[in-house]
Amino acid sequence: MAGIRTENKVYEVGMYCRLSKDDGTDNESASIATQKSILTDYVKKQGWHIAKTYVDDGYSGTNFQRPSFQNMIKDIENGLINCVITKDLSRLGRNYLDCGLYLEVFFPEHNVRYIAVNDGVDTLNKSAMDITPFRNILNEMYSADVSVKIKSAYRARFQQGKFMGTTAPYGYVKDPADHNHLLIDDKVAHVVREIFDLALAGNGIAKICKHINKQHILRPAAYAVERGETGYERYFEGNEENRYIWSENSVRGILRSPIYAGNLAGYKRIAANMKSKKRPSKLPEEWEVIPDTHEGIVTQEEFDTVQQLMTSRRREQNAGGFENIFSGVIKCADCGYAMRAASANRRKRPDIIDCVQYTCNNYGRYGNVMCTAHSIEARDLFNAVLADINRFADMAVNDEKTVRVIEKRLTETDQSRARTLEKEQRKLNKRLAELDRLFSSLYEDKVMERITERNFEMMSGKYQKEQLEIEARLKEVTETLNDSYEKSQGVRDFLSLIRNYQGIKELDATIINALIDKILVSECEKLTDGTIRQEIKIYYKFIGFVGELHITPTKRWTALKPKNCTVCGAEYVPRSAISKYCPECRKRIRKVQGTETKRRGRERNRQACIELSAKNDRLTLLTMTGITVLTIIPFTAFGTMLGFVALPVTYFAYLIPCILLYMVLATSLKKAYVRHYGELL
Repeated sequence: MAGIRTENKVYEVGMYCRLSKDDGTDNESASIATQKSILTDYVKKQGWHIAKTYVDDGYSGTNFQRPSFQNMIKDIENGLINCVITKDLSRLGRNYLDCGLYLEVFFPEHNVRYIAVNDGVDTLNKSAMDITPFRNILNEMYSADVSVKIKSAYRARFQQGKFMGTTAPYGYVKDPADHNHLLIDDKVAHVVREIFDLALAGNGIAKICKHINKQHILRPAAYAVERGETGYERYFEGNEENRYIWSENSVRGILRSPIYAGNLAGYKRIAANMKSKKRPSKLPEEWEVIPDTHEGIVTQEEFDTVQQLMTSRRREQNAGGFENIFSGVIKCADCGYAMRAASANRRKRPDIIDCVQYTCNNYGRYGNVMCTAHSIEARDLFNAVLADINRFADMAVNDEKTVRVIEKRLTETDQSRARTLEKEQRKLNKRLAELDRLFSSLYEDKVMERITERNFEMMSGKYQKEQLEIEARLKEVTETLNDSYEKSQGVRDFLSLIRNYQGIKELDATIINALIDKILVSECEKLTDGTIRQEIKIYYKFIGFVGELHITPTKRWTALKPKNCTVCGAEYVPRSAISKYCPECRKRIRKVQGTETKRRGRERNRQACIELSAKNDRLTLLTMTGITVLTIIPFTAFGTMLGFVALPVTYFAYLIPCILLYMVLATSLKKAYVRHYGELL
């Protein structure tokens, strides 16, 4: 440090102190105090001036968005300090890329001297700075090692089924004997149970939320406050009634959480690596779940059914009272869009299900440019699915031989393909490890100036692109292998499940969503013999597609039974279920109704004209009086006093006809307007 003491310049020093959150205590820790003492003594010995002290207590060295550090950067940019001092280099940060950026670019550009007292780092001492990049790398390696150890410890406890949250979720409390274990909270568990029951009955989130709000139940945040937890008061400050208003997000969070089925769910949001500050949310199916860690409020089967119902966004009924039990399940076989239930002249059939057909939603929106109708009668679909479920249920109960054949066929795994995928998986993992090593070597080459900045950016971009491609392919391969491994267990689960539905006579949404993932409907095709057939593919849970169904579509326009006319008594075939008259009587009655409608319209117009005429008479008298008075004034002494000049008599020969014609025209237009619109403006 002799080079430092020979420097005669008096610096405005910014002393920076930092302590990691993992090692800190409340307020300023002893380590922060120690850092301050060392730095203060050093600055005094140099005879410099301490401009400001910056402290970040409880912040990781990999995070450069520390509040005091950012304040120091702003002060440097404003020229308030020209020297930064830390106890050692790791106090500045543990990310070697960012540390190198500040030491090699930012500080020199702003004429700022940097000193790490214990490490002997001084930007004025060029020989000492040669080893600084390696110190940064070691600091980051230390930080990465600590991060890995902490994450591994948390993951190990999570995989053991230990609850790691600060507060217990709604419906549970922490076990007094073991704070990493959850117990059911009997005070509010019935609310959770009711929410799931409503969802199982086909109610949407909005409807469930409305039902809960009517009962005046404390919302989860308000209940947490009641239990003595802090940090939730902001949700209802200033409005006491907000304590009892549930949001749709609260209901959705309960229905989506595996906690209520007795499972722990974690890693819902996770950063890509230690350096990344973004923590994107994962889809529910991507969460890591540890099963059977505590007692569930609902069963696993009920929870799975609710997930299916929520995904399908099933509505209870349409406006006509038709219960769409296939909503979210039935899809177009060609374009993959959902198929919607549509009523088609529903009055022509006595039962509501016979008045509904399913059509491709893509076709309904954009016409045959995007797809075709793929229409199927609701009754035909209902009968086909019911028959197929009963067929599998009877087979699972009574025909063991056929069950074994199906199980063997469905669980057949292409061994050569599996071996190929496993080999590819090993190769991809090996290449990822190689890329990590290459990237580390590349950065060392940049720091040692063995390659240019341009080449570094080009090569690092190439490596990063390859990493993303490999990770995407690796995920695909892993999922394919997992699917093949799990298929055998899926068959056994399906057969066990469908045995419970032997002999059912009716279908409902609960049965459909418990057994079926999706139903694909093809377009009708005309066979060579002139008959029409339609193909249906049912994808069951656990086993997927087994075999297609072929049905003969029902003719849509079925004639209704004959009935007697209420006027003449003659027998006729009605065109709708509400028809009352035979065709001859209907024509006569409609003609009479039309005549009566016209007569009432004429009467309304006549009355309006009478009222208008009375108004016009008064208006005409007033107008004529005004014109007469104003015309006479110029011929009087009063008019002469005002400077008026009497018009020639011949002028009135033109004026009087014009006024009369104007009044006639205005009256005619008013009457025509009244006849057309029934009133004046």
